[in-house]
Amino acid sequence: MTELFLSVSLLLLVTMTAGLIRVVIGPTSADRMMAAQLLGTSGIGALLLLAPALGLPALVDVALIFALLAAVAVAAFTRRRVGVNRLETETR
Repeated sequence: MTELFLSVSLLLLVTMTAGLIRVVIGPTSADRMMAAQLLGTSGIGALLLLAPALGLPALVDVALIFALLAAVAVAAFTRRRVGVNRLETETR
């Protein structure tokens, strides 16, 4: 079972690499934010799989903290985008 957890976490790390490429090349800020969410979600999944595989239950706590940070990041991004859209319509 440990080998399965490790192999799936390796697959998640590969998807994180693809997401990192999307963060770098864009093309829009929404694409970058969605890729950052992919990084966060994949990282949380990898940590949750590595916790029983490595016998480190503290990784579950780290994954929960990352989940909270991801929610705050989405809220900050959408709040910023609403402010940008409001400024664009006011200047027209």
